[in-house]
Amino acid sequence: MKKFAFAISIVAFSAATASAADMAVKAMPAPPPPVYVWTGFYIGLNAGGTFSNSNVLFSSVPNPPFFTAFGLASNASVGGNSNGFIGGGQIGYNWQFTPRFAAGIEADIQGAARSSFRTTSAFPDPVAGQPPMLTTFSGSKSVDYLGTVRGRLGGLVTPTLMVYGTGGLAYGGVNLTANTFQLRPNLVPGFSPNVAGSAFAGSRVGWTVGGGLEWMFLPNWSAKAEYLYYDLGTASTPASVLVDTPNGNQLAFNGASTRFNGNIVRAGVNYHFNWGSGSVVAKY
Repeated sequence: MKKFAFAISIVAFSAATASAADMAVKAMPAPPPPVYVWTGFYIGLNAGGTFSNSNVLFSSVPNPPFFTAFGLASNASVGGNSNGFIGGGQIGYNWQFTPRFAAGIEADIQGAARSSFRTTSAFPDPVAGQPPMLTTFSGSKSVDYLGTVRGRLGGLVTPTLMVYGTGGLAYGGVNLTANTFQLRPNLVPGFSPNVAGSAFAGSRVGWTVGGGLEWMFLPNWSAKAEYLYYDLGTASTPASVLVDTPNGNQLAFNGASTRFNGNIVRAGVNYHFNWGSGSVVAKY
């Protein structure tokens, strides 16, 4: 009888132990899925390409009735290439005000590329009976830096993928130079080639608009691809006057003008601080 009771006790104890083990296993909760919240400050880097819409320098006539024709004294244009690398950084803030939508503001600044232009042409000499003059007109333009301050409005396709439109203020530091070298084939003693130039350097303010995709691949990290169109307006160099001392002719050097506008295609990465981000979490 005692042996039977002891066996019963062992069986009961084993069952209780197994049941407790099962309960312990079942009580272990699964790790919660990561929470992706767009609200908060972020900072990041970007890089890409810039493609100018205006790849022409135009010469202008400063005062035709007063100046003698000089090389490019009539309207002329010179083409070139203004494409290049662009890269910099951005800082911004997002506010996810519904599960499906977020708004924010972003400021960025980056360096850009320089372009140059050159052509050589023969133009009639203003002095009667002289052969054509050899005139070279060259110039360069650059957006040394370009920044924007933009609003953003995005729609969440998924909790981690946002499609957004953006637009606002654009500003930049621009440079424009224009130079003319002129040579008569039959130089007379004491006559030197005509060389003249002018330049403009300063800041321009305009506007920008565009859009992009941003993917939050980790709770605090996102990657984006973005397109922007920018327009900083037109800049011009002043005209100047030379005096051909051997014959006393006044020779006009035309200023140049060009428009600083173009396209930016870039990619970037952002780190999200998510300070005070307990407002809205997307649910799908």
